[in-house]
Amino acid sequence: MSQNIWVKMVKNHSAAPEYTTNNSTDAILSDIQVNAAALKYLQVLCEISRLVLETLVAMGSGFDCASKEEIKKILSLGVPPNKIIYAHPTKKLSHLKYAAEVGIEMMTFDNEMELHKVKHMFPTAKLVLRIKYDDPRSNFPLGGKFGANPDTAAKDLLEKAKSLGLEVIGVSFHIGSGNTHLDVYQKAIIASRKVFDMGAELGYQFKLLDIGGGFSGNTGSSINEVGIAVNKFIDQYFPDPSIKIIAEPGQYFVISAFTLVTQIHSKRCLPSQNGSELIRMYYVDISVFNSIIIGLYDLYVKIAPVEEAKGAPVYPSTVWGATCDGSDRVSPETVLLPELAIGDWVAFEEIGAYSLSIASDFNGFELPHVHGIVNRRDWKFLTEAAKRPMSKQKFATGDYPENYLTGLMKPSKFDTNYF
Repeated sequence: MSQNIWVKMVKNHSAAPEYTTNNSTDAILSDIQVNAAALKYLQVLCEISRLVLETLVAMGSGFDCASKEEIKKILSLGVPPNKIIYAHPTKKLSHLKYAAEVGIEMMTFDNEMELHKVKHMFPTAKLVLRIKYDDPRSNFPLGGKFGANPDTAAKDLLEKAKSLGLEVIGVSFHIGSGNTHLDVYQKAIIASRKVFDMGAELGYQFKLLDIGGGFSGNTGSSINEVGIAVNKFIDQYFPDPSIKIIAEPGQYFVISAFTLVTQIHSKRCLPSQNGSELIRMYYVDISVFNSIIIGLYDLYVKIAPVEEAKGAPVYPSTVWGATCDGSDRVSPETVLLPELAIGDWVAFEEIGAYSLSIASDFNGFELPHVHGIVNRRDWKFLTEAAKRPMSKQKFATGDYPENYLTGLMKPSKFDTNYF
């Protein structure tokens, strides 16, 4: 995201922390071109803004929902039930009842008790067996909580589903968040093929494979490499073109689309442990509780001053969050930054996934505001040529969007600016 955009923001707005989101269609169109075999389902749980969802709806995306509230949110955007998968293997009864009432038929399971719940609450559901296949090198593996062992549990579960008269339509897996290891995808796809064959032996005709999410969207990562390899594996093990392949690239779409800009409100300097230098400690408006939750896992994003002089010397620094919690550190323990002062602004880049969507106002600190950014070409595409064109009023108030396309003006009623 262009640095002059950040400068405009901090000069024209209050001291409140703010997100900027780039609603460019480039990444979405590139992903569709590279992964033509996969029908995309956006994972709602990592989204940061309703605007993101509206943009993906305009592009024709399906959605992966994990709860009643997520399903309600997506239905409110006009998405038809057949483009939603209820991808939570263990569902609350009230949520399962709601899914039945609104016709969300596709849903995952990974255990026998879930089958009995579905039989009781939604016997006409179209079930997808979630198998366990973790990438041990992923940042956030999921197999400890979800997934049936494809070798020891899958066949028994399919037999139980058959005996209950339930329809199973396919297989899903998720190798973990923050993964790029192609060998694990191949092994997971091979395991899925074996489960497809188990189903065929029982009389099922599976027609869906969900390859999960966790795809990296950071600058420098390559979805092309993953997409090409996964398509190769799918062609090899699932050559039948009637089988629908879906993925859940929510993290990929949003992670690099958001930048968080916040102000330094306090500063102190302390000697290092050996006393040879001073450690600059900066305190900012945001925290691990309302923006940088990955900091609780010792994972951090790039920090850059909004206005930075090239070639300026850098010093060992620590950036602390706004709350009174001693663990509220939003940078590595030591990060090299130029000399900054109270009132300066810093930007946290690539912060779109699992940030505002799980934010808390702990200690009474307000959540950051969201400001959307779109260039003229993409504005015209999203409002005129997309599969489901968006209302122009989502992007500007009044008949002349030019002001909103060229600089920050007063916020619209959606608390966003588009330029």
